[in-house]
Amino acid sequence: MVIPIHDINPLRRRPIVTWLLIAVNVAVFVLFEPIVTSVAGADTATPTSVCEQERFFDRWGAVPTEILDNQPAPQAPSGRSAGVNPQGQVLCEVESPPSFDKSPVLSVLTAMFLHGSWLHLLGNMLFLGVFGNNVEDRMGRFLYLIFYLACGYVATYGFALFESDSTTTLIGASGAVAGVLGAYLVVFPRARVIGLVTFLFFLPFWLPAWIVLGFWFLLQYIYFIGMGVAKGSSVAYGAHVVGFVFGALAVLPFVRALRAAGPARYQPPDQRWVRRMPWP
Repeated sequence: MVIPIHDINPLRRRPIVTWLLIAVNVAVFVLFEPIVTSVAGADTATPTSVCEQERFFDRWGAVPTEILDNQPAPQAPSGRSAGVNPQGQVLCEVESPPSFDKSPVLSVLTAMFLHGSWLHLLGNMLFLGVFGNNVEDRMGRFLYLIFYLACGYVATYGFALFESDSTTTLIGASGAVAGVLGAYLVVFPRARVIGLVTFLFFLPFWLPAWIVLGFWFLLQYIYFIGMGVAKGSSVAYGAHVVGFVFGALAVLPFVRALRAAGPARYQPPDQRWVRRMPWP
């Protein structure tokens, strides 16, 4: 796998929407979510915190059976622990009916800003930060925000169609971010990206975007169809695949306009003398 850390793709203005999306995701995770892992990934969970997190995700996350029927489930975790089974799994008390109201359609939106761990959050925000700024630059801020949210909705509902009987809660920005990656690949396939190649001891390499993002998509697809080692994991690879394909197809008819679009090039006030760079 290649972990992207930077791209050579000049911006024409500050990516304010991308920055705000990252800030909101981090703020929600730090300020509102019950966290059961440390930044280093160590398990800091107690039975009570696990049940509190399960209740929080059930209330604000997207559940395939709920969003397809547009009906909330008749029961939900109460947030209180009922003990631990012989396998070491935490058992949570259930309340029926739930003591909170839930809109399945709106849960798709709120689920985009929830993450299960620091690793989940930082991985999504890294990809959004590296690739989202250029997509925003060419689309414009308002259209980019609508596009981002649309990718998240399509990815979530697409996954729900593949897993129509699933009651597993979907959370994370992965589907929306995957749509941004698909758009970037179509608009900037030859942009240079520096990435850390994991199977080469994290050595950095300059690679074209079509290799970095093409390999990422291929890996998601392999896991999705069950050929990879991640089969049976809790990662919604189907949402990644649907979001990526939707993002790529959505911008394909407008690729020439997007490559040529953009406001005046941005330069910091104290660096206006810097030579203008050619644009991709």
